[in-house]
Amino acid sequence: MLSDLVRAGKIRTIGLSEVSAQTLRKAHAVHPITALQTEYSLWTRNPEIAVLDACRELGVTFVSFSPLARKFLCGDLKDTSALLPTDWRHTSPRFHAEHYAKNLQLLDHYLAIARDVACTPAQLALAWVLHQAPHIVTIPGTSRIAHLKDNMGALTIELSPETLARLDQAINQHNVSGNRYNALASSEVDTEVF
Repeated sequence: MLSDLVRAGKIRTIGLSEVSAQTLRKAHAVHPITALQTEYSLWTRNPEIAVLDACRELGVTFVSFSPLARKFLCGDLKDTSALLPTDWRHTSPRFHAEHYAKNLQLLDHYLAIARDVACTPAQLALAWVLHQAPHIVTIPGTSRIAHLKDNMGALTIELSPETLARLDQAINQHNVSGNRYNALASSEVDTEVF
């Protein structure tokens, strides 16, 4: 159906979500892709394997979702037992007790960097994403006006190369504990993994 609409000229642009660089290139060869949306944050670095480069090469805007690491990088989610029973994070291995305790140990250094930069933890997470490349935009989930205003403050934050290096060392694919998704969700996502 989608291919019929493309051939008929009814669809001029297409955006993709959660695909590998190989899939992006295949899709782009059939019809120009304008945007690719994938999770990307300090604690989810999978796009750095190949997708960010593929987007840059093809002129595709990369849209980072969950740049606040599902609220982890806001710094105030200390206890996952406070989450509602229906909260999606209960299915994510990174939020399971044995992994979350390890991940919380990363937070002190991260929060110290936010204090040094004189910004909120959420602003720091968003600024980090925006500093990665000019073809990257981000869409933080926001349910409150106060959070929206805080998030907008990230646009004015300048991060030095030294600060970016500190952030890269503080939280990355080597020190985050637990998989991004459980086995079922992982089987439904076509992205490169470390």
